[in-house]
Amino acid sequence: MNTKTKLVRFDWAIKSLLRDKANFDILEGFLSAILREDVQVLQILESESNQPEPEQKLNQVDILIQDQQQRHVIIEVQSHQVTAYPERILFGVSKVIVDNIKEGEDYREISKVISISVLYFNLGFGEDYVYYGTTEFRGLHDQQLLSFRRRKEDKTPDKRQSRNIFPEYYLINVERFPEIIKTDLDEWIYLLKHAALPPNCKAKNLNKAGDKLDVLKMSPEERHRYEEYLMALVNQQDE
Repeated sequence: MNTKTKLVRFDWAIKSLLRDKANFDILEGFLSAILREDVQVLQILESESNQPEPEQKLNQVDILIQDQQQRHVIIEVQSHQVTAYPERILFGVSKVIVDNIKEGEDYREISKVISISVLYFNLGFGEDYVYYGTTEFRGLHDQQLLSFRRRKEDKTPDKRQSRNIFPEYYLINVERFPEIIKTDLDEWIYLLKHAALPPNCKAKNLNKAGDKLDVLKMSPEERHRYEEYLMALVNQQDE
């Protein structure tokens, strides 16, 4: 794969191509890079904010994934500034939690939720290009991390860290990426920023992404829809 080959934008890929099970390997590569573990996608789940129709709001792209650990992973791509974005992702995560537990079900059945935001606007004043957040409980005096005690089904004691229970958040500020590639995630962010592969890429399934997202391999109908989408993005930026 030529690193200069033009690829479709990742937001468009989420709207269409990545919902096909045959392309789950692209999502698996991206998630493995950001979570730093091997991720397998079981299925794409649908919700009110997770619809594939091109007519949906252009600067909002959600895909809700269930992985092999039964976690729910939200990937959202935002092209333009959004008011109260931190509150919005908090609401989105909370809704996924509520929507995926049945009334009267044991609270231990609540699925872990991971929220990943790919942002093409400046969200805050930090200098980094990837931010991570979760809920931790530490001693007010000794700063030691609290482990929660619970019993397994076989009555043996178990310890759980708060990060195994509470949601995790990843914010990727694509425009701040410094073009210095040190990790697998950097290679994927390069793709997010340039819609092209970085030189000598080694990240899991990134070459597959380069092959499947090649603009030249789109059908005439797909390319026409994609060009209309790009035009709509340009028009929205001019508003």
